[in-house]
Amino acid sequence: MHELQFLLVAQGLAPRLNHPERLAGALSAATEMEVYPASLTGCDCVIYFLARSRYDRHLGLAYEAAAVPAAVGAFEGTAESRKVEGIEVAAKLCPLTHGNAVELRRRLPFLVPQCLGLAPSFGLGDRLGLATPGHVRAVRGSGLRPVFAQQSIREMTRTGRSPQRVLDDAVWGVFAEGFRDGFGADADHLKSAEDVDACVDAGFTMFTIDPSAQVDAAADAAAPGALAEKFRNLPWDGLETSPTDCRAFYLANPPDVVGVKIAFSESTLMRAASKYGAAIAQTVRLYRHLATRKGAQPFELEVSVDETATATSLAEHYYVACELRRLGVRWVGLAPRFIGEFEKGVDYKGEPAAFDHSFAQHAAVARALGPYKLSLHSGSDKFAVYGSIARHAGDLLHIKTAGTSYVEALHAIATVDSELFKEILDFARAHYDKDRASYSVSANLAKIPASAELKKTQLVQLFESRDARQVLHVTYGSVLGAKNEDGSYRFRDRLLALLREHEDLYARFLERHLGRHIAPFRRH
Repeated sequence: MHELQFLLVAQGLAPRLNHPERLAGALSAATEMEVYPASLTGCDCVIYFLARSRYDRHLGLAYEAAAVPAAVGAFEGTAESRKVEGIEVAAKLCPLTHGNAVELRRRLPFLVPQCLGLAPSFGLGDRLGLATPGHVRAVRGSGLRPVFAQQSIREMTRTGRSPQRVLDDAVWGVFAEGFRDGFGADADHLKSAEDVDACVDAGFTMFTIDPSAQVDAAADAAAPGALAEKFRNLPWDGLETSPTDCRAFYLANPPDVVGVKIAFSESTLMRAASKYGAAIAQTVRLYRHLATRKGAQPFELEVSVDETATATSLAEHYYVACELRRLGVRWVGLAPRFIGEFEKGVDYKGEPAAFDHSFAQHAAVARALGPYKLSLHSGSDKFAVYGSIARHAGDLLHIKTAGTSYVEALHAIATVDSELFKEILDFARAHYDKDRASYSVSANLAKIPASAELKKTQLVQLFESRDARQVLHVTYGSVLGAKNEDGSYRFRDRLLALLREHEDLYARFLERHLGRHIAPFRRH
């Protein structure tokens, strides 16, 4: 049998191909496109691959023209037969539609998101739909389980993307890089049943419930009379208990956590319950709705109370975990509000030694009442505390990053098209005061010159400035949504086109920058 014919037939039965570079070259010549060698995957007499032209990417199917496999008809696309090295080869080029993504996942199981359980994991959010190849390169070989499809409803709204689109974009990136070690899909910061439903329908496997709107931060400083009233007015039906039973349960059973002393008086209990009781009731409602929607399908839950003004004390952490357990919630991760400031896009602001001591105690609570993973949201660029987290959490950790990948996209743009970046920089400076409202940030605009004052080399140096990184980090929604008078996008299309053209540069920037994030947590 001809060697190429052997590759198309025999290796079309095996997922890993023995000669990917040689076959990629032959298919590139046949399709007049650039084939990604890592994407080549054989299944049921079809070799699946990803290919790119100057303007677009396509899913490709290669097979013997004389014997068309049944799977080929399930994909939308156009097939042509050509002679390649003397044999008749059919290649079907298919657009990267949702339907084709679904069909590809059906045939290649490594493209289906998984539950990651209690394995140490790293979330890599992508606001543009182009970052997954760089994310794969950063996490590959680290021993961490990656979450490549991770986006909050807030981010989806601001970027104009749907849960379905977020998951599909991650799948195409995983396919391009040939990553076969499994990945998760996190529907982040869900606040309503409608949010849950949209992400269930899209195929997410991890669901992060965010009841922060129901957290009563005023309970921290409430006077005794006001605190007692807050405690009385909690949604006791939703908590499925009563004030009397709550007191009896916690005050008769003081916390028992090895190595940690938690003073649990009646005042401490009332403060913890008043602060987090309504949030727990909301979490339970959404969890039960999610469990009903998922039915027998596996899923995993994270609970996030990190986007609040005040830190979660050890007693409050203990109360939240005990209540979730009492109410039958099963979860793999919890994101408390840790001490210090976790502003977007910059390093930890606070005393690292104090964080180290506090985090060690939170980790002990998580081991005692779970075990479950402690999750660090706003995890981008928090290099000062990564060592403490890795040391005290062990494998029970999850780190979330997102905006830093968007900032690195702008870093790449500044490198290849300084004029476009200048436009984006000035626009971001003008919109920062509006966009900062929903984020914890403190960038000083006075420290960021207008683009006209900067030379090209100075534009790139901005990415070493905490103020500039933070302004660029939080203005993504305004930048991506901005439109001209004729309704066309002002920046989005040009930005995405340049990143596609220079995809390897963007991937290298991500691999380097996120590699620094991942290094303290590597398992081998």
